[in-house]
This record gives sequence, structure tokens and C-alpha cells, in this order.
Amino acid sequence: MIKRAVLIVLDSVGAGELPDAADYGDVGSNTIKNIYKNVDNFSLPNLEKLGLLNIDGFEDIKKSNIEFNGSVAKCDEKSKGKDTTTGHWEISGIILDNPFPVFPNGFPEKFIKEFESRVGRKTIGNYPASGTEIINVLGNEHMETGSLIVYTSADSVFQIAAHEDVVPLQELYDICKIAREMLNGELAVGRVIARPFIGGNNNYTRTKNRRDFSLVPTSDTLLDYIKNDNKEVYAIGKIEDIFVNKGITKAVHTTNNTDGIEATIKALSEDFEGLIFTNLVDFDMIYGHRNDLKGYGDALKYFDNKLPEILNSLKEDDVIIITADHGCDPTTESTDHSREYIPLIFFGKHIKKNNNIGILDTFSCIGKTILDMLNIDNNIEGYSVKGNII
Repeated sequence: MIKRAVLIVLDSVGAGELPDAADYGDVGSNTIKNIYKNVDNFSLPNLEKLGLLNIDGFEDIKKSNIEFNGSVAKCDEKSKGKDTTTGHWEISGIILDNPFPVFPNGFPEKFIKEFESRVGRKTIGNYPASGTEIINVLGNEHMETGSLIVYTSADSVFQIAAHEDVVPLQELYDICKIAREMLNGELAVGRVIARPFIGGNNNYTRTKNRRDFSLVPTSDTLLDYIKNDNKEVYAIGKIEDIFVNKGITKAVHTTNNTDGIEATIKALSEDFEGLIFTNLVDFDMIYGHRNDLKGYGDALKYFDNKLPEILNSLKEDDVIIITADHGCDPTTESTDHSREYIPLIFFGKHIKKNNNIGILDTFSCIGKTILDMLNIDNNIEGYSVKGNII
């Protein structure tokens, strides 16, 4: 009945604090609700028609009790953590018993010295920082010395910033690959991230040439099972980076939401069975981490305005799933990810309308349900809710 699933991750668009949010310093975080409450006359009419505000917890911002066209839920996270890799892996069927390591005091000196020796450049920084701030603090020194700016955050990341005129992009990417190879065992961060920038005189700006270098998934995921069933796995955005191309048959690496949406619409026009898996990163990268409330709201409105075009591009046997991977509430003091539920919306010709299936206790229900709809036997974590939505 279902031939193709279209899975769109609105990166960081969380749906309210999880029961253990206090352990992560995230009490009060609710990315979606707090945007609605803090932006005047805010609405997402097309997402609301699919049932966004009918998800549990949004009763106080729901404007009416009109019927909606999809099946909705929200998902708890079983894995420990609140980062991109953890969220996407759990969506795809891997639940982590232990979180990826974080380095609130920077990375060990022994590692830094070995890294410098391997890449042939000195480093500066090596502490948790905002990426947009640290390049303006250390940018001039980097320009003068050629030393790499390395830093981390509350997430499990090793980030390397370099001016594109000082360190050519390919060299920066190669340096990140070396770091990825070295960061294993107790140092096995979820992602190494290349953060190129431009500008001068303490007025520097990051470019769109970011690249993520993730750990290889520890077991087969949703993507592998679909690929091994001789179906297509069409990855859009940073999906290819998050999964290190494992289980992917075709990839389009986009640099912003606009490109990601257009690439998704183009993929929908093609005739194949399997999965389109899109990550739209701007919500998190540009707005959430900078606590840019208006920008975040505008980005959500842009997606909402494009949603009818996406839905009209669906084929008869397609199902679209809209979700997130964690939160990044722009209204809280923190500029880091927030430990939140993720929203879950199913829509398609075969999907039940006016259907709220409540709270699911793992993101992995998403991957499990997609495989069930595609009639693919599998051993990933989670359970299917196909019977509740079709």
C-alpha cells in the first residue's frame, strides 16, 4: 500500500521538556510552544491543519477544535543526550545506553598535541564556546598565525574553525577527517564539525561550507534495511554526514532550509520506492543556537508556507512524516540544545485523520513504523504504530 516514506526532520523543533529535562538544565524548554507564546500573532496554519497543535501539551495554544488531516503524537527519547547524532540515530533504530562524551573543560592536552602533530598546524581555543563568538575573539590571532580554532559546546562535538583564505576548504575537511579518526574510545564525540568563516578585523562570519563528520552507526538502521531491500534511500541535507553514507543510495548535500526544501520537492517528482530523508538545519544552526526568536519563527513560517507545495508533490502511495531530533528553545537563557519531546506528524492518502495517538516512549517508533509500512522485516529498536495510523 505504501511505497515511499518522506521523513523530514525540522532540526531542533522540540515539543516540550522531557521528564528528565532537569538533569540537562532544560526545565522550561518548549521550542514550539514558547515561539507561539512570544511572537505576536504567530501561527503555522498548514502544520496546524495537519494537527501540530493537537499534539499533547499544546492545548493552551490551540486556537480551535477544528478537524485536522493527519495522525499526530510526540516522542520521548530513550537515549541519553540531546544532540543531532543521538536524535537521528534513535529515529532510525539505535538507542544509546550511554551518551556521547562531552568536554566542558576542553579536550585533553595529550590529544591536542598529537592532533597538532598530525595536521601540521597549532591550535588555539580548546574550550566550550559559541561558534559565532569565538571566531571574533580568536579570528585575528588565527589570521596572523594560521593556528586552528578548536572548541566544543554542551554537545558532544569537536569543532574546528578556520578562515577560508587561511585554510582552504579541502584542507579543513581533511583535518576534520584526521580528528574523526583520532577521536575514538573515551574521546569518541558524536561529531567533528568543520566551521569555515570569512571576514576580517574581528568581524568574521561563518560560511555555508560547514561539514559534519560523525561516528559510523554502531548497527544497521532504518536506512540499511531499506537499501538492503533494493529500495532507494535518498538523503537530503546533512543526513549523509550523520550516517557517514551508511545505508544511503543517493545524497544531495544542501546548505540551508531553502535548498533542502527544493531538493525534497525535486526528489518527490522522481519515481522510486523507498525513503526520502531530509534534515532542515537552519532552525538549529542559525536561529536556535543564537537565541534568535524572530528568525526562528520566520524560518518556521517559511517552511509552513512551502508545505502545501511539498504535500501537493506527494504521490498516491507516499506518506510524509514531519518530526525533529531534539529542541533548541530560542527563548531560554541557554544557547545549547534542549532535552525535549519531538513532534510527530503523519500525513498521506492512507493515513487516518483527526488522530492523536498520544506519547510514544522512543524516537525509534518512527523508523520501526516506516519499515512496517514498507513491509520490510527488521531488527531495529522500537515498535511500530502502523496499526494506529492506517
